[in-house]
Amino acid sequence: MDANQQTRSNPFGMDADCRNCPALCDAREQVVHGYGDVGADFLFVGEAPGEGADRTGVPFTGDERGEALQHVLGQLGLNNSLPSAADPELENAFVTYLARCRHPERSPTDEEVRTCEPYLNAEIRMINPEILVPVGGRALTELAAEYTTAPAEAFDATDDHATTIRGRGFEIVPMADPREATDDEREAFVDHFLDLMDRDYRQTKGRRGR
Repeated sequence: MDANQQTRSNPFGMDADCRNCPALCDAREQVVHGYGDVGADFLFVGEAPGEGADRTGVPFTGDERGEALQHVLGQLGLNNSLPSAADPELENAFVTYLARCRHPERSPTDEEVRTCEPYLNAEIRMINPEILVPVGGRALTELAAEYTTAPAEAFDATDDHATTIRGRGFEIVPMADPREATDDEREAFVDHFLDLMDRDYRQTKGRRGR
């Protein structure tokens, strides 16, 4: 990967001091925009920053959930750093969130997710990945509603974990919360994703499906 493609944070000049959600602005340490290889085929989307990401400014770093995801990325050959790295060296992967700020006592509201939606849409548009990986149930619900023709309630992060859903413009490969997943579930995801990487997944882009 070209070193110029690896970005420390906020690769597209997004607002680093957004004040659109007062309750989150007062509770967060910082805005956490996407991070990784801006030419990536694989875009991983979580719900919102955890305590670690709120501290480091980099999605999925600095805490148990982040390290669990970074370990999986390492198994896939997409992370060339230790899972504990605060600025992982990602290759062909980009990580981001639905909501960009953390509230220490609750998940983001639907309104807060909608407020951040332009940020996610901009990242998807500019990176133009081949595969979207919703990490956890909330991300699966939001991405399924936007990029499939089926109702969002037809999907479940546990039932659809480590499967491929053909969506509108992208394939969607759901991933259960990496902190809550069992060893067998994490292994199943790695095996499924490695199989996906072994085939010509790029040929599926643009097809319509479930």
